[in-house]
Parts: sequence; structure tokens; C-alpha cells
Amino acid sequence: MTEEQRDEQIIQAWNDHRPYLVDLAFRMLGDIGAAEDVVQDAFSRLLRARTGEIEDERGWLIVVTSRLCLDQIRSARARRERPHDASEIEFVPGGQATVGQRAPVDPADRVTLDDNVRLALLVVLQRLSPAERVVYVLHDIFQVPFESIAQTVGRAVPACRQLARRARLKLSDGQSRATFDIGAAEHRQVTEKFIAACASGNFEGLLEVLAPDAWGDFDAGPDQARARGVIRGAQRVARNLLHFWGPGSTLVSHPVAGQPALLGFRDRALAGVLVFTMRDGKIQAVHVIGDPRQLSFVSSQLG
Repeated sequence: MTEEQRDEQIIQAWNDHRPYLVDLAFRMLGDIGAAEDVVQDAFSRLLRARTGEIEDERGWLIVVTSRLCLDQIRSARARRERPHDASEIEFVPGGQATVGQRAPVDPADRVTLDDNVRLALLVVLQRLSPAERVVYVLHDIFQVPFESIAQTVGRAVPACRQLARRARLKLSDGQSRATFDIGAAEHRQVTEKFIAACASGNFEGLLEVLAPDAWGDFDAGPDQARARGVIRGAQRVARNLLHFWGPGSTLVSHPVAGQPALLGFRDRALAGVLVFTMRDGKIQAVHVIGDPRQLSFVSSQLG
């Protein structure tokens, strides 16, 4: 393979996999800037890899991105985190693990929003240690096989299954917690396709996930002098979505009261929250929250 062909291959991988990887990293880190930096680092490592050394680029990037996230989660000094449970693993190069070290908890895990926003951002992950969070996000949300996860965290497959089981038990414990179906496979597939279509400016790809009679609206807050009203029809909705959330923006997924939703960023600043209403595997409605006060509150919690 020539150097020019290799560059083209990296560019194609960037276009194909970056939206998915940023979404994955944001789920673990809760910081869009850190998530984008981690993915950039992963692609830098891919660029430095020898030609023909990697058979499955997507799988390799998922592993590298997850390891980089795990390193950041465990960096108490860099992220000013407090100690957590001492029973979790510590990833080290070479696929080995160190047990019994103090593991920090990410302060970005705890996010609570007011009733108007109803967005349970990362709140379901607040009780998980770093290793539990990585395994849970990879397996239960992104459906990565335990065999691949074991390579990422440096533990045996049965140990990874146990981490996932413990995570589920922690998340299901307590009546006062926000509860929703965060791992719904159907919703996950739809949001992945939506994010990919917006990132690449793919109008036809966006139409594939929208119901023909889809509609959308925009909540700019009570101080907005002129309301935009409701936009009806899949093609009109798709055009508006690509205008505001196409290439140049970054979308990451988070559920809202059991429904799939996205956080929309521009220049690493939160610009909107997109909440979907689903029907028969399609997006029936897109409600965009753009109220500056609500977005400011969400951003402060993410910070």
C-alpha cells in the first residue's frame, strides 16, 4: 500500500468511525472536549500503526479509545477526583491488571437536571467504579462482545461478565434514581444512524430513520420573541436538521425519560438537546431544546 493510499484509508476510517467513537468516549468521560481529544489520540495511533498490522480498524479503534478513556477516568490528579472503591482493576500495557488500588470516581458522572429538561445525563452511571462503567457502556449500551472488552480492560471474560452484572445491580438499586431503558437496541441503532447521517451530511441516510410524516419543533425558551413553529414532513425536517446539526457539529446520545435523545455541540459548547419520539422503529418527532438557561445549566453540570 502506498503512502497516499494509506492516507486515504485513514481519512475514510475517520469519516466512518469518528462519530461512533466520540459518542462512546463521551458516555465514559462526560466531557465533549475530552471525548474528542481521546478519539483524536486514537486516530493518531492508528496513523502510526504499520500498514497491514490491523485487520479490523473499527474494533481496534474501539479498544484503543476505551483504554484511553479508562486511563483518564483513573487519573485522579488530572481530573481532581475523589477516591472510590478499592476493589477495581487498573489497566496497564500488556493486557495485565493491577487489583486493589484506589479507583477515583468521575465527578461528571453526577448530573441532575430540573423537571423542564428531564434529561438524566450520566446519572445512571454515578454509582459505578471506572471498570464497571467501561464494561457496562461497552457491553450493555454499545453491544461490544465480552471477548473484545476483556482485551480492553485486561481481565478475563468471566471477570468482565461479573463487572457488568455488578453494574446492573448497582443501577437497579434504589427507588429514587432516574430509570429508563438506556440499552434499548432499537433506539441505539436509530441514534447511531442519525448521528452518522448528520456527521456526513447524508440527507438520504437521515430520511431512512425519519418517519415519512415526521415533525420537529424548537424550544428557545420563554424569552424568545418569535417562535419557529412546527416543521412537518421528513424531507423538511431532514433539511433543517442538516442545516443546524450537520458537519461541523458534534452529536452524542443520551436518553431522556426513556426516549432516545442527543446532545448537540458546536465548538465543544452545548448548543442544543434533541429529544426523539419513536414509532415503529422510526423517529416520529424531534424536539430541540435550545433555551439558553437550560443549556447553561446542563453545561455547568458537565463542566
